[in-house]
Amino acid sequence: MKKFKQFIIRTIPQNNEIVSGLLWQLNLDGINETENELIVFADESKNISADDIKRILDEAEKNNFIESYNLIEEELEDRNWNEEYEKNVKVIEVTDKIVIKPSFKEYHQKAGQIVITIDPKMSFGTGEHQTTKMVLKFLEKYVKHGNTVLDVGTGTGILAIASVFLGAEKALGIDNDEWCYLNGNENVKINNVENKVEIRLAEIHQISEKNFDIITANINKNVLIEIADEIKSKIKKTGILILSGLLISDEEEIAKKYSSLGFKLLEKMQIDEWISLSFHSES
Repeated sequence: MKKFKQFIIRTIPQNNEIVSGLLWQLNLDGINETENELIVFADESKNISADDIKRILDEAEKNNFIESYNLIEEELEDRNWNEEYEKNVKVIEVTDKIVIKPSFKEYHQKAGQIVITIDPKMSFGTGEHQTTKMVLKFLEKYVKHGNTVLDVGTGTGILAIASVFLGAEKALGIDNDEWCYLNGNENVKINNVENKVEIRLAEIHQISEKNFDIITANINKNVLIEIADEIKSKIKKTGILILSGLLISDEEEIAKKYSSLGFKLLEKMQIDEWISLSFHSES
């Protein structure tokens, strides 16, 4: 039977949203948030160690996101992680227009709203995290009817699906994690957008499509810098780029890198310690 490592993390103060966002840099299978702690799961084959977790927590401590932490590592047999996760998932009204809900929760749609059904299956991107909310808000502002959208690091597929609900003609979501690929496709089917949204197991350099009207990437600073040239090669000359997964301290480096490639910073959005940046491609 497959075994998982479980890491139980308690921090002072309990800053779960920031800590979980930082931990997603690792190739995790899931993070459950309880009232007093974060519980991190990783298939033992991925060789994620307590030292990897500590490195990120030490960095959070260094940046004053937390004052201290306690970490416990355990080994568990495989079980239905989804069932446990469902206990904490709720309906999220991201804006007056955009609502994200799991399939197992009821929601009475209001006039003018679009309701997107997302069952996370341990993929990042339920609409609950600040970075996802900010990208969704930017998409509501920038998506125009007939647009083509590329979502890099698509996770649950939420941004690609939302783009189509907001009027995009086509959206391609890519991820290099097979779990995300499977989950993204499940969510595409739940929302009946198979004719407009494609989820592909790939990295950005592996796709041949170009001239996207909008590109979104909610990942982290290091990856966004690493793939900046590839993003530039895939976007239309007058396209919109939306980046997130970024902390306030990342802004200067990201803005400098993308400005050097001909992107003009349009707007910054901030929720707590997280930011999202929108750019216009001008060359």
